[in-house]
Amino acid sequence: MYAVIFEVTPYEQGIEAYLDTAATLREDLEKIDGFISVERFQSLNAPQTYLSLSYWESEAAIQAWRDHHGHQAAQTRGKAELFHGYCIRVCQVIREYVLVANSGAPLSAPATGGRR
Repeated sequence: MYAVIFEVTPYEQGIEAYLDTAATLREDLEKIDGFISVERFQSLNAPQTYLSLSYWESEAAIQAWRDHHGHQAAQTRGKAELFHGYCIRVCQVIREYVLVANSGAPLSAPATGGRR
């Protein structure tokens, strides 16, 4: 399993457009074979900074999303108009620990993306 961490700081006037674009692309994202999940967070320390955390079954799935025409158009617009800066990290998840309430110690297992 892989995680992609997209940390972005939109210009003040670009925040709404960035969030709208992300919402619009969500349906296409969910159609990518190998996509697992995505969540978006806003920094408590730097409220102008957002983080998108997505999980993928393979690097090929990540590449398919990177190459998706709608995503590429959004990237181009983001770089030209919306983003003050961004950082993308692609990580391989080697292990996950899951605690289920009242079940004792956390379970350690190879990363499965929540699928057991």
